[in-house]
Amino acid sequence: MEDFKKLYAKLQNGSDIRGIALEGVEGESVNLTQTAITDIAEALAEYLHRKTGRPCSDLTIGVGHDSRLSAETMKNWVFAGLARRGCKVYDCGLTSTPSMFMSTILDGFQYDGSVMITASHLPFNRNGLKFFTADGGFEGSEIKEVLAIAAEIAEKRAAEGAKESEAGAAAAADGIAGTGAAAEKADLVTAYTAYLRSCICRETGTSEADKPLAGLHIVIDASNGVGGFFKNVLEPLGADTTGSICMNPDGTFPVHIPNPEDKTAIDTIKNAVLEAKGDLGVIFDTDGDRAAVIFSDGEEVNRNSIIALMAAILAEKYPHTTVVTDSVTSDHLTDFLENKLQMKHHRFKRGYKNVINEAIRLNNEGEETHLAIETSGHGALKENYFLDDGAYMSVKIISYMAVCRKNGKKIEETIADLAKPAESKEYRYKIHVEDFRAYGEQLLKDFEAFAESREDFTIVKPSYEGIRISFNDAEVKGWLLLRMSLHDPVLPLNIETEEEGGCEIILNRIADFMNRYDKISR
Repeated sequence: MEDFKKLYAKLQNGSDIRGIALEGVEGESVNLTQTAITDIAEALAEYLHRKTGRPCSDLTIGVGHDSRLSAETMKNWVFAGLARRGCKVYDCGLTSTPSMFMSTILDGFQYDGSVMITASHLPFNRNGLKFFTADGGFEGSEIKEVLAIAAEIAEKRAAEGAKESEAGAAAAADGIAGTGAAAEKADLVTAYTAYLRSCICRETGTSEADKPLAGLHIVIDASNGVGGFFKNVLEPLGADTTGSICMNPDGTFPVHIPNPEDKTAIDTIKNAVLEAKGDLGVIFDTDGDRAAVIFSDGEEVNRNSIIALMAAILAEKYPHTTVVTDSVTSDHLTDFLENKLQMKHHRFKRGYKNVINEAIRLNNEGEETHLAIETSGHGALKENYFLDDGAYMSVKIISYMAVCRKNGKKIEETIADLAKPAESKEYRYKIHVEDFRAYGEQLLKDFEAFAESREDFTIVKPSYEGIRISFNDAEVKGWLLLRMSLHDPVLPLNIETEEEGGCEIILNRIADFMNRYDKISR
């Protein structure tokens, strides 16, 4: 009998399920099969039944997806799995990940659970699943439990000799999707865009009839994902969105990688803003939970800059509060947050769920925290359910820009005092052993001892992830962070310096140490 427990457990990626959905990349075989997806969807229904104590037939579950080529097929398989337990299923169609969380909150929806079919910025052949309830996105422990239930379902079916063939599962899924009985159409996007417009009106102290964005020219780059809906947030409020690019959903991502951190993607939206003479550019990832912006002069506002901008906007409403970020943020950002904005910088671990959960923990312990944000562009606000939502973050920025303009100010002035390093680089050391985590953790332990022995190294504490070293001598000023990747057999090394060529100087200072380890390569 196939080891379903081991097979399905491999599909977990932190708090998501991710895998290969399409052939087409050498060496990458499909593991998001029809059987796997239907089992996992059925397992979700069983998990929600256990959590709520209600029969599956009473549960309402929304299903949405991004623009990936495998999305429609996978959606039908999810329908089939939920139908096995008799759940009431709603087809939310092409929509964003944040909207699927909001489907558990918004009036007229308020589903017991929701499923988003997405793999964010990953290549065309990948896909995955995210699960939500009104309590938020599933934690890694909950994903693990759902996959364990899915394995139990598969094993029981195999033992009973009732395992469906791949063709049979596909036919069942197509039949269910086609009847409309198990998957009722739901216009979630319209409700979600109305919610975002109401947020702009709240932030600007206006009504929709006032056209609070009149005179603003916003250029959108939807990355050929789901973000094209954002023009329907802005245009009814008076904004001009001409010159927007990559608005049509296309799972081949023909123009650039759908990632606000990617240099080509940033250059593309920058050029679009300059060509259109826009006041601001906004770029989303595939499923809309991340964003970055471009100022009118082409200045890119991502990574540390997007954190600084969001913090500055929130500092006016929530002064002297804590900002939680991931571990790779710069010392310049800390200086800006703490000395310019008089806020507290709490540098935590990589991973958007880690950052969000740490912000929630701090609030529960009495430390007021309103912003949890990664350099990746995942930004979550307490006032918005601590939901990482690129569109909501963009709404806050655009609303602030409208208020600035009304008061005769420029939004660019907001982060003018944020210094930038002369150099910033990331190096990735691959670990070539099966038990890569144990090897990496031992290397980090040794690295800390090595750093303690060097007078030109200052270990920064607390460090919640990896070893962070500060340098401040006649040759180089800057820092490094060596850490384990969240999921991969990789040791990322981030370095920032105040001098051109400084990254190479720091790299040379640790070269002898790194060369001791013959199971890593860069």
